[in-house]
Amino acid sequence: MKKIITLLCLTIFGVAIQAAPSTPDAAPLYLNWIDHTIAPDNDFFHYANGTWIKNNPIPLDRASWSAFDILQDQNDRVVKSILETAAAKKNVKDSIDQKIGDFYASGMDEKTINQLGASPLKEELSKIAAIKNSTDLQNSIAHLQMIGVDAAFGFGQIQDLKNSQRVIAELAQGGVGLPDQDYYLKDDPQMKQVRAAYRQYMQHVFVLLGDSTEVARQETDSVMTIETALSKASMRPAEMRDPHAIYHMMTLKQLKDVTPHFNWPLFFKNMGRADIVEANLATPGFFTYFDTALQTVSLEDWKIYLRWRLVSAFVPYLSDSFVNERLHFSQKLSGIKTLLPRWHRVLDTEEGALGFAIGKRYVEKMFPSSSKVKVEVMINEIRAALRNDLKTLSWMTPATRVAAIKKLDAMRQRVGYPTKWRDYSALHINRDHYLQNVMNSNIYLTQYELNKIGKPVDHDEWTMLPQEVNAYYDPSENTINMPAGILQSPFFDIHAPAAINDGAVGVVIGHEMTHGFDDEGAQFDGGGNLKDWWTAADLKKFKKATLCISNQFSQYTIEDGTHVQGPLVTGEAVADLGGVTLAHRALLASNDKGKTIADVTFEQQFFLGFAHVWASHMRPEMMRLLVTTNPHPPAQFRVNGTLANVPAFQAAYHLPKDSPMANKDPCVIW
Repeated sequence: MKKIITLLCLTIFGVAIQAAPSTPDAAPLYLNWIDHTIAPDNDFFHYANGTWIKNNPIPLDRASWSAFDILQDQNDRVVKSILETAAAKKNVKDSIDQKIGDFYASGMDEKTINQLGASPLKEELSKIAAIKNSTDLQNSIAHLQMIGVDAAFGFGQIQDLKNSQRVIAELAQGGVGLPDQDYYLKDDPQMKQVRAAYRQYMQHVFVLLGDSTEVARQETDSVMTIETALSKASMRPAEMRDPHAIYHMMTLKQLKDVTPHFNWPLFFKNMGRADIVEANLATPGFFTYFDTALQTVSLEDWKIYLRWRLVSAFVPYLSDSFVNERLHFSQKLSGIKTLLPRWHRVLDTEEGALGFAIGKRYVEKMFPSSSKVKVEVMINEIRAALRNDLKTLSWMTPATRVAAIKKLDAMRQRVGYPTKWRDYSALHINRDHYLQNVMNSNIYLTQYELNKIGKPVDHDEWTMLPQEVNAYYDPSENTINMPAGILQSPFFDIHAPAAINDGAVGVVIGHEMTHGFDDEGAQFDGGGNLKDWWTAADLKKFKKATLCISNQFSQYTIEDGTHVQGPLVTGEAVADLGGVTLAHRALLASNDKGKTIADVTFEQQFFLGFAHVWASHMRPEMMRLLVTTNPHPPAQFRVNGTLANVPAFQAAYHLPKDSPMANKDPCVIW
């Protein structure tokens, strides 16, 4: 399981930016995104972004099209240039340029990859075929996890939720190929269609490996039976938002009590950490079932399952025949029509392998120190707005108020990039073998993460790449993190009016800061420890306030009638409301309010800036996936649902009292 961090956005694809207006002062406002046929008091999201949506259809190789992707596409093309330049260099040994260049060259060698077919996996498939007993099976699970295969369950490291100064081992649910148990268990037409496509994908891949159609069908049945049972035993995403529900420190003896048929000392030894004597068993119910499956599922079925987990993990790096089968499945799952260009797929893979090496080159090229200074000033202004708010909140008692301000003051801000760069010297990259480079990278990253266990926390390490168009709050570190990738237009422009910057990246900053006090972050103290620091009375009031958000968002439905899961999206919706509230207050407190531009007042500029951040549309299949698994609400509700609780927005646009953009009983938290 990954460290608990709260992101701004989880799903990012790609986009081309529409030309800005010709009037220089109005350029950062993107006034040509507005659809004037829609009244702002009826649907502000489509008012602000309707023309952009009409003029920017979703490309065939995308499941979504968004303002985030305006910038991500620009960043990707910068990275592509960096990789191509590095790949063109010859005889560069053991350097950043050698590794990122050779990795890219190996991935772009489509001719060789197609000639090899499935042969790069021959040795690994032979190891699975040689399994003869339970010990061999358990050894194989460990080996597959080491090379990057999600087999049976997850194992990694996490900052101890109750002692933020140490790193501990963690075991968690995993080992399935569909996004959520609904995709295995629900019988509505959409889920059944995805399930059928997954079965077809699996069966066709088994045939590509050399099996007959009948044998492949039987193998598919075996895998689906195992994965369905594993998924059924898994916790739901909304349940896992409670940190207490996924924290269960256990000794080796206690682990054995839960899973008497699995040899944990042997597993840890195979993973290179024979010294581990305790671990957090995040999802005990899952492992109780897993132990049962070790006894009831035949060894042959386990071998078939592991064979599938191996091949499915590496399909993207095999020949076109395998990649195209994956595409057919993805078309049903997310709605995409065609593959991304090869360079883009290789780039995405390489950023997972050598992301911080690439990030170092990206920052050198794209992120000036002046931007870093300006954003740090904005963070301090928004921090001051939250501090003033905490001092005056009527529902917060003195004891909780003191603790909240203490946590805010302890919150660290990290802008742009890490203060030290990751060392990739132990990672071997060969220009001639793409899949082996992927495996080598997986082994390096697995060892890198597992080597942290038992050591003090590195408080300077980032979990997000500098070139990513995203941001995050880390409750265990009590940090807000703003990568260089998002600190560019249209999110941030050092020359833009303050109202526009505050409405865009200012809201992002406030969003991440508020995560420290949402339904999840509020359970961690200023030191990053899972600890109660609210008085009982204040916690009750806070839960009531967040329940208002949960209930509000539960009323929203997407096109097929599926409801947004209020409990799942509460944290992000609370952070959106907090981000808008705090950034707006910081703007009002500043001396740089700016002027009216093209008849748009400075406050209207702020709210347009916020709405433009979420300019997007999405294929129905992807929207269904989003509301089923993602803690972020759909974009239109992030805008309309948030602003319906903001009196300043309603005043800025002179909304009538009966406007759907003005909640009669607004949710109030900050």
